[in-house]
Amino acid sequence: MKYILYCLLLLLTINVHAQMDSKLLKDINAIESQVIDWRHYFHENPELSNREFNTAKKIEEHLKSLGMEVQTGIAITGVVGILKGDNPGKVVALRADIDGLPVTERNDLPFKSTKIDTFLGNETGVMHACGHDTHIAILMGVAEVLSKNKDKINGTVKFIFQPAEEGPPPGEEGGAKLMVKEGVLKNPNVDAIFGLHINSGTPVGTIRYKPGGTMAAVERFVVTVKGKQTHGSAPWTGVDPILISAKIIDGFQTIISRESPLVQEAAVITVGKITSGVRFNIIPESAEMIGTVRTLDPQMRELIIRRMTEMARDIAKAYGGEASIDWQNNTVVTYNDPALTAQMLPTLEKTAGAANVKLMKATTGGEDFSFFQEKVPGFYFFLGGMTPGNTTPYPHHTPDFKIDDSSMLLGVKTMTQVAIDYLNAN
Repeated sequence: MKYILYCLLLLLTINVHAQMDSKLLKDINAIESQVIDWRHYFHENPELSNREFNTAKKIEEHLKSLGMEVQTGIAITGVVGILKGDNPGKVVALRADIDGLPVTERNDLPFKSTKIDTFLGNETGVMHACGHDTHIAILMGVAEVLSKNKDKINGTVKFIFQPAEEGPPPGEEGGAKLMVKEGVLKNPNVDAIFGLHINSGTPVGTIRYKPGGTMAAVERFVVTVKGKQTHGSAPWTGVDPILISAKIIDGFQTIISRESPLVQEAAVITVGKITSGVRFNIIPESAEMIGTVRTLDPQMRELIIRRMTEMARDIAKAYGGEASIDWQNNTVVTYNDPALTAQMLPTLEKTAGAANVKLMKATTGGEDFSFFQEKVPGFYFFLGGMTPGNTTPYPHHTPDFKIDDSSMLLGVKTMTQVAIDYLNAN
């Protein structure tokens, strides 16, 4: 009889633990329409990386209205809010990225962007084509909810609104890397950091996650090929850098197909741009190729970078030319601390329901949230943004990209509960 009573008590305890606090849930539900309004505003008024001045101002005004300590101008346009709970404890950081992309929107949303700006010297539309507008609005909502529930917080919450996740303009620093450099994880010192990313291909109400390596390290490379200019009618009198470039590209792909241990992790080499020549009947002096490498394993990353550098040089030499590669690291591997991931999994299941929390495989997309994770344990997960029943979602970074507004509430619930559960468990 005592054993049965114990089991019933245990089940009751588990059930209570699995439910969100009623006042907290009421506050979250009450703010949903405001969060959606914020999202519409930011979607209609996007700003490019390191140029998010109006976005930052609106975030600053909201955080100050909540009575927080607010820091601005971090990594140029970054904003940080600090909320101290009623009880002492550790420090948790919640991050949202705030920049838009040089993409011209062409969907039928009533709040679509019509903004025009200049990117790399070219006039372009500007659009939140990766969902950063939803990230901003969600974290602003979390800030408001938590500011009304400080009695439930054992410690401090640091809200990090990060610019330039898509990468700063050439010649500038920016993003998470610069925020870390400028001390965003200090004063107070952050013990753990959490972030989410909306996903247009995952149904609303679903959360996807993966412990360990989740998103790829991203390298940008520029291959410069030098040949010898000559008349197109007499190629034997010159050295063709376009032909050499084609051979180099072909060779690069054999590094993936024949040299990389793909049973270990995925890897990708992509040449996205080739520039060479001015006229149909002139073999030019040089060619330039720009591309990206995506890796999920540090040793594979080293192998691929080394072999690409060797291969470009040697292939060019074999055809009478020269080639060199310049490398730029954009992100490291987005690595979800396994212990922290396991600790927070019950929180995801509490807010979304266990059946809606899905283990995922790693992706070859990149995220500069990884620079925070290099310094402190971090957990980054994906929030469903696809309208239920939709079978043809538009990919991120495209003009037709869409996110369903009904996805926002779960984002606020989960990030709010993650902060509380992490702080109250330590």
